[in-house]
This record gives sequence, C-alpha cells and structure tokens, in this order.
Amino acid sequence: MSSFLLECCVDSVASALHAAQGGADRLELCSGLVIGGITPTLSLYDQVRLHTDLPVRVLIRPRFGDFLYNEEELSVLEGNIRAFRHAGAQGVVIGCLTADGALDLEAMKRLRDAAGDLSVTLHRAFDMCRDPFETLSQARQLGIDTILTSGQADACIHGIPLLRRLCEQAGSSLTILAGAGINADAVRLLLSRTPLTAFHMSGKKVLPSAMRYRNPNVSMGLPGISEYELWQTDPEAVRAVRRLLV
Repeated sequence: MSSFLLECCVDSVASALHAAQGGADRLELCSGLVIGGITPTLSLYDQVRLHTDLPVRVLIRPRFGDFLYNEEELSVLEGNIRAFRHAGAQGVVIGCLTADGALDLEAMKRLRDAAGDLSVTLHRAFDMCRDPFETLSQARQLGIDTILTSGQADACIHGIPLLRRLCEQAGSSLTILAGAGINADAVRLLLSRTPLTAFHMSGKKVLPSAMRYRNPNVSMGLPGISEYELWQTDPEAVRAVRRLLV
C-alpha cells in the first residue's frame, strides 16, 4: 500500500466516479467548485456514496467569499456538520477566521464539537490567516488532523518554502495536505523539494454544455463564468498523479 494520500475535490457524481477511476484515495465533496466550493446537498452525498466506496470528507462552507461568519451562519455550519455526521461521512472540512486574520477559536471549537468523532480538515482559510505557525499549533490543539494549504501562495509550487516549514512543524501528528494547482508536474516538483506525502487536486477539465439553444442576452452566473461550460474531474489527470505516488 502506498504511503501517499491523493484526495480529489469533486462536486458531482461523475467527477467522483472519475476520481475513483484515476486512483484517488479519498474525496472532498462540495458543490459549486467553480466558486471555490460550498456545502453540498445530502442528496449529492448519498449518490456519491451509492456509486463509490471511497472515504468522503464533506466541505462545510455556507457561502462564497470570506471565512468570517456571523452567528446565523455558524448555526448553519453546525447543523450541516451534524447532518453529514449522521449520514456517515468520514470527515468534514472547515475553517473560520476572525476579522484580524486569526483562527476563530471559539467558532472552530463549536464546529469541532459538532463533528464529534469525525476526522477534520482545516481548509484553505489557513492560507488567508495572519500567522500560519500559530494557526497550525492551534489546529493541533483543536484535534484537527489535516491542514489543506498551498503554502499561502496562489499555487502550491510557489509556496514550497512555507510548505517545507509547515511539514517540519506538523511532524507526524498532523498532515499537511498540499493543494492549489496540483497536477503531475507540480507533484514531481513537490516530491523533490518537500517531505509532503498528501496531495489534493480537482483534476478538472472544462466540457461544453449540451445545450443547443443559448440565449446570448442573459447571464445567470458570475461575470466571466459561462453557463455553457461544465467542470468535471479528468480521470487521466488523476491517474497521472497517482503514478507518481508509489
């Protein structure tokens, strides 16, 4: 068995199947990957579990945007965590910050308590925090087992110096999961220059919509995002990374 972990972020049943075909070890399930991911529906979770046997960690994020949440949003987060815990998820993916860029310990404790015995990943809110080393220590104290990070860079290959230092501080008690721009070329570089053993990718390709009629006068989405493009995991992109992780 490989000592490496390959996690795929997916927002559809088709992408989950392709991730499994490519050799992923685990899924991060979300909706709306095109906007960075938000909490998926229980129905999507059920369908993914019906069609794959990979462990699933569920992204718990109530909206697009920052990670500064009000009381109502925190209540939504808690409720979603409990719902997916009862549905049988292997883990959840969470993150809350204060307005000053610190980990919101009070909010994180609430979400950690709601998670119970589930595994917990601190998502890329970590990359937006003020002090990554303080945040790593706090995450460990909270019982979080994984931090998803690009090394506070736009892409993981630009965050290598920090990723290396985070791995050193994390030791064996916490997994540094590298994300943002993970593909075969990036993994080759990361393997040669860091002690990383865990990698997070979407492996997405853009597919054209099957819609024949298209109204050119109406846009339903964010500026620059076409309604007539679909993001889907490419099993070959996943397989190319998997071949390197032996």
